[in-house]
Amino acid sequence: MASPPPAQQTEQPHLVSLVLQSKKALQHGQQLCSKANSLSNASAQCSVDVLTLDAKVKWITEAVLEQLKLAANVAKSIEHKRAQLDKQVKAWDVVRSQRTEALDNILESLGAQLVPPGFHQTSSGSSLFGSQHSIDSKNGNVFNAQQSPSATVRDNPFDRRGKNADRTKWKTLRDFVDESAIENVLDTLESDRTRLDDIMASTYDYPETLSAAISSIRESLPSSSNVPSIEDILNAQQQPSELMARHLSSLTSHYEQMADALKESEAGEIFGEEDLQDMNRDTEELPSIMAELEEQSLSIEDTHQQLVTVKAAAQERLATQSISLDNLDELGEIMSDMLQKQQDVENECQELLDGLQERLLIVEDLHHRFIQYQTSFKKLLVEIGRRRHYKEAVEKVVEGMILHLRVMTEEERQVREDFNAKHGQHIPEDICLCIENPPTRWEVVPREGDVRESLPEVASDLLAQAEEKLAAVDVSSAGTESV
Repeated sequence: MASPPPAQQTEQPHLVSLVLQSKKALQHGQQLCSKANSLSNASAQCSVDVLTLDAKVKWITEAVLEQLKLAANVAKSIEHKRAQLDKQVKAWDVVRSQRTEALDNILESLGAQLVPPGFHQTSSGSSLFGSQHSIDSKNGNVFNAQQSPSATVRDNPFDRRGKNADRTKWKTLRDFVDESAIENVLDTLESDRTRLDDIMASTYDYPETLSAAISSIRESLPSSSNVPSIEDILNAQQQPSELMARHLSSLTSHYEQMADALKESEAGEIFGEEDLQDMNRDTEELPSIMAELEEQSLSIEDTHQQLVTVKAAAQERLATQSISLDNLDELGEIMSDMLQKQQDVENECQELLDGLQERLLIVEDLHHRFIQYQTSFKKLLVEIGRRRHYKEAVEKVVEGMILHLRVMTEEERQVREDFNAKHGQHIPEDICLCIENPPTRWEVVPREGDVRESLPEVASDLLAQAEEKLAAVDVSSAGTESV
């Protein structure tokens, strides 16, 4: 077998080296392009996943926000109901203050009204207005029967003026009022009012608690996701992919050329120096092409990694929303319990308010009764004064009649004695025996079964004061009626 020429012997190994370099570059380029293609496909799928996840996050966020709006309305509703209830309670407090102040005023007025000792010192069981008993839950009696002033005194104790001159020791109308019964009414009123505060306080923090829970869930929601434009990302991958495709095509063409040159060299063709230089130059450009392929591949990989990061963030936001949904479900259960509790509180408070209103009516009734008590006592003083005038007038008439009868009897006796002295000795004793009788002596006494009336002593200043106040009340009542 003939050996090839020397020139061919030197160029063939060189061609083999170039072919191997071309082949290696082509294989590496294919790997890079294959990887880039896989990453591009994965990026496309990842883009779809990102869009899907972002849509889910937005949909869930909007749904949660809508539910939170409803929850906020529930909190406002509870707060509004509490405000209405507070308004009713404050209105009741105003009325209570008015009623209790009026009651205190009339009690102070009763404490200033003196009761003359003759009205009560000889009585053990009668009352100004008949039989009165301590206050009870139905009729609200507040007069103590054991302390009631007497309307009528049965003996004659009214010569005790010196003994009773010290008015500082006199009793007042308030001394005949059962203070403990009034205290029981007011204590019960205050106890129920305190109970009302306790019941209302059980739901006092509901609006704030709901608002805090709503704020917590709202803050836990993922912020508006700044998802990069998927189109821009995919477009950013397009240019490197196209460049890599062109480089791979160049590598393939170069390898094919070098492989053909090697075959031709093996077939005996001899390449010129210029051809060899072109082959060397093309081969020397392989590292720069491979470097550019590496760079574009890294660019595609970076873009893919960016999508992966965006997807992971979207998955994290979705996972966070799962917790928010659980918290929302829990909030729904809490709201249901709160609404039920609030309704129960409203019902119980309304029932208590109705009871408190009834107790205020008792306080108001006490006020009116004490006013009548005071007014009736003043009228009693005036009545005692009127009766004293009547008694004195009658006694004057009786005394005048007795004196007149005594004078007439004495005159009649003297006339009869003169008649008997002048004519009696001339008339037989057995004729008209009654001629010797003296005139009948008369005495004016109370009717059988009656006793002489005794009245308690009423000082003139007390009587004048009572008349003055009664006149003022009459004028006020007349003015009210005219209006």
